[in-house]
Amino acid sequence: MTSYNVKDSVAFVTGTNRKNGIGRAIVESLIEQGAKKVYATARNVSQLEDLVAVHNGKVVAVALDVTDLDTIQLLGAEYPDVTLVVNNAGLSAETSSLGDIGMIQKEIAINYIAPLLIVQSFAPSFNKTESTTSSKGSAIVNLNSITSLVNFPGAATYSASKAASHSLTQAQRRDLPNSLVIGVYPGPIDTDMAENMPLDKEPPSAVAEAIIDALKNGTEDIYPDAMASQVHDGWKTDAKALENQMTQSVTAEA
Repeated sequence: MTSYNVKDSVAFVTGTNRKNGIGRAIVESLIEQGAKKVYATARNVSQLEDLVAVHNGKVVAVALDVTDLDTIQLLGAEYPDVTLVVNNAGLSAETSSLGDIGMIQKEIAINYIAPLLIVQSFAPSFNKTESTTSSKGSAIVNLNSITSLVNFPGAATYSASKAASHSLTQAQRRDLPNSLVIGVYPGPIDTDMAENMPLDKEPPSAVAEAIIDALKNGTEDIYPDAMASQVHDGWKTDAKALENQMTQSVTAEA
């Protein structure tokens, strides 16, 4: 597969506000691997002051609310030097398919619409970047979820939004032939979002390291932890059985 050269790249990473989050770990890994500049986003840029301070101008804080569609549409023109986009910002409302429609719509807005529009904004320049037989001129990384493949109990509408993002990732590969488009499908990671999950969790750095390896090797789909790999194997073997297993786990707990 065709790789992407991280060294001297310019990246745009959403959702980097949490100190123990995946977005922050991705920024750190990109800088360690020689990225020239990383635009790191948060709704409140004061949350990024420490990140900016330690990287000597290589990290630039960007104020961004990923539900602000007007601002998103201007990103490509405002940051024309970007060749790598990492759609990391996400929301889990922890609701069923019968839950509050406002929260469900917010999940879709953040987990699906925002990645779609962000890539649309950068697409004109990405489609102009030159791709060789050995490397892509640009890259997109979508933080999907292992719930993209099967609907998890306790995360029904989150799973649905991530399934949409998974399908979007496939479409972007077709629509942006000069870009390496990577889908990331983690299970529970040790972040604030998963703090109430009574499961073994990988650190955010494990996801970041897997993304770096995928960029270097041209790997399009990443399952960066044991649970993700196990669920993926079950999905490949018998998707219907996996769906039934998720239903039975709820019945057993009731």
